[in-house]
Amino acid sequence: MTNTLTNLKLVAAKRTTQVAVEVLRRQKLMRRLEEQVQLATAQLTGGSYKATKLRTVTDADTGENKTVEVAKRVKAWWWQTDSKKLYIALKYGQRVIELAKGKNAVEVGSKEELVATLEQLIAVVGSGALDTQIAAVSSATKAAFKK
Repeated sequence: MTNTLTNLKLVAAKRTTQVAVEVLRRQKLMRRLEEQVQLATAQLTGGSYKATKLRTVTDADTGENKTVEVAKRVKAWWWQTDSKKLYIALKYGQRVIELAKGKNAVEVGSKEELVATLEQLIAVVGSGALDTQIAAVSSATKAAFKK
């Protein structure tokens, strides 16, 4: 075995430093949907789900900054009506995404189908099918901050 560069495929490649805004928004929504899947799975199995995030805090005694894991509140995006129908609304930040004209939720047959529906929504978001709706909600959120 020889240790030369001739055995390797050499190319001229440039690493991209910027990621498209649409991709970042899509990834953010997919992460939130994955949290919803974990929450739904925990509720179906009778367990509990505790999401965590990293936070930098200053130690009172030493004055040193530390990164600690703290609990994060995750609210369910689904609800059940009096007629026993289950609905899921996708949220970007605190705003509900309008999936189609005048339609903001997905009807789910039963609680057992909830996880499968959430995973299907992850695939839909990952394919980029909701990029325009996510962009609309994002721009509406930005406009509210400018007022």
